[in-house]
Amino acid sequence: MTSRLNSLPLRSRLALLVAVAVAVAVAACSLAAWLLVRAELVDSLDDALHANRVPDSRLIELVRAGQCRAVPEEERLDTPNPFDSTVQLVDRDGDRCMAFGERPLPVSADDVAVARGERAEALHTVTAGGEEYRVLTTPLRGTDAAVTVARPMAEIDQSLDTLALVLGLVAATGVLGAAGAGVLLARAGLRPVDRLTDAVEHVARTEDLAVRIPVDGDDEIARLSRSFNAMTAALATSRDLQQQLIADAGHELRTPLTSLRTNIDLLVRSEQAARPLPPGDRRELLESVRAQIGELAALIGDLQELSRPDAAPAGGPVEITGLHEIAERAVERARLRGSDITITRDLAPWYVRAEPAALERAVVNLLDNAVKFSPPGGTIDVRLDGSTGTLRVRDRGPGIPEDELPHVFDRFWRSPSARSLPGSGLGLSIVARTVRRSGGEIALHPAPGGGTEAVLRLPGAPVPPPETPGRSGGGPGGTATG
Repeated sequence: MTSRLNSLPLRSRLALLVAVAVAVAVAACSLAAWLLVRAELVDSLDDALHANRVPDSRLIELVRAGQCRAVPEEERLDTPNPFDSTVQLVDRDGDRCMAFGERPLPVSADDVAVARGERAEALHTVTAGGEEYRVLTTPLRGTDAAVTVARPMAEIDQSLDTLALVLGLVAATGVLGAAGAGVLLARAGLRPVDRLTDAVEHVARTEDLAVRIPVDGDDEIARLSRSFNAMTAALATSRDLQQQLIADAGHELRTPLTSLRTNIDLLVRSEQAARPLPPGDRRELLESVRAQIGELAALIGDLQELSRPDAAPAGGPVEITGLHEIAERAVERARLRGSDITITRDLAPWYVRAEPAALERAVVNLLDNAVKFSPPGGTIDVRLDGSTGTLRVRDRGPGIPEDELPHVFDRFWRSPSARSLPGSGLGLSIVARTVRRSGGEIALHPAPGGGTEAVLRLPGAPVPPPETPGRSGGGPGGTATG
């Protein structure tokens, strides 16, 4: 049954459920009304039995005149009934005689109890000749007998049958009307769902993420529509960013590829023309090719790093590692790239939970950025606060204009003044991504006295957890100048 119901369209299910609910409610109300009316009619019949009692003197006269006699169960009497009731006498032994009526009624123990004076009256229902009677038995004053007055229940059964017919017709009409109203309400209520369904099917069919559903109100359907609009907007933004990444990557790849092709064409033409290049020029050309290949490899690696979703696993296992040790190694690598730059360090112990290789690459990128913009013979300060876990990298270059600070962590963004310098514009974007993945924060701001200061904060502690063995290399930190 449940599977059949689930196989119906939602609109039909709603209409059916409304019709069933109304049918149950109408049936319950109709039954309650029928029972109440029946009780009222029975009470009215009882009142009529009490009000239309045959006078005791009249019954005594009938007995004395010999018109009341014992009759068998099967015998029918033709005595006129002036009171429109069945009247019989019952003595203390349970014998009966008919006074008025068409058939005798069975004598119950309650009737005998009334005749013996044990009860004031008896009111009950009996069946005689296949017909139900409502019976009232009261004592016959001055005798050892009781008088039973009965009227057929058919008087109220006809009214109850008519009422049942009327209630049935009303119930059927109500159920049919409820079913129709359910269809109309389901159609009106599901209209927003139909719009949402059409929008989803349109997106699936055309991949058009610009579709938006009009939202009215604050109900569940409106919330669902807002969620759908937010989802399509996020998907559209993600697709735009993906297309922008592809376009920017293509633009960045075009420069080294063009340079590579030019240099290789020059080498090939010199060989084909049997006019070898001077050894110095040839060596310089090959060094340029090697540098451009290295630049391409670095760019491809950066693109692979940025292509992973934020929720994707990092390139290595996440573990407890010393940020001071990573910064120490990053400083040594930065010195190799800027031999004329002085780098000072003050690295207090600070342990974080991160992927060591990715975090070291992020710190190296910060130092490379500082080296790139430092003037010849300049100084870079690297400080790690052991109480807050804040790593500061400060250079003394030209600094970053205020209007460019919001864009420094964007992919492929490069300051207009730095576009002639090597790099893909992905370094700081990778830094921000790695720090965010490790639960930290990164920011760049102008340093007092000129230059730029990068501030990196990662959650951690100055000592490793008890289960983490001490790491070798790097030491607890200190101050040094190179």
